[in-house]
Amino acid sequence: MAERERPGDDAAGDRPEDEVFDDAVADDDAEAGEPVTRGGGTAVRERTESADKPRSKKEGRRGGRIGGFVREVVSELRKVIWPTRKELLTYTAVVIVFVAVMTTIVAVLDYGFGKAILASFGN
Repeated sequence: MAERERPGDDAAGDRPEDEVFDDAVADDDAEAGEPVTRGGGTAVRERTESADKPRSKKEGRRGGRIGGFVREVVSELRKVIWPTRKELLTYTAVVIVFVAVMTTIVAVLDYGFGKAILASFGN
């Protein structure tokens, strides 16, 4: 299939140039004799001004979490490249034909093995 531009092809955060890969540890960062690790220590949370304030009722409720989850789901669904009607009909036809062919193959094999077993036992 020829590639074509569709809305959402260059959604924010999906561009390779936006990604930063910083997995490597430089040799000069590690002191001599210390093993190089990738972390794994206990995370320490720094205290900020917002952490000093008590949570409001809305933040403490599950509705805030569920609402955030729904917003994230909607955001992800906007990034989905939905098939056109023609593509959908084509893919559906391919699936139906494939299932019909596989069903026929299994039915023929089942019939053949059934006849072979019955013949081997004298029926």
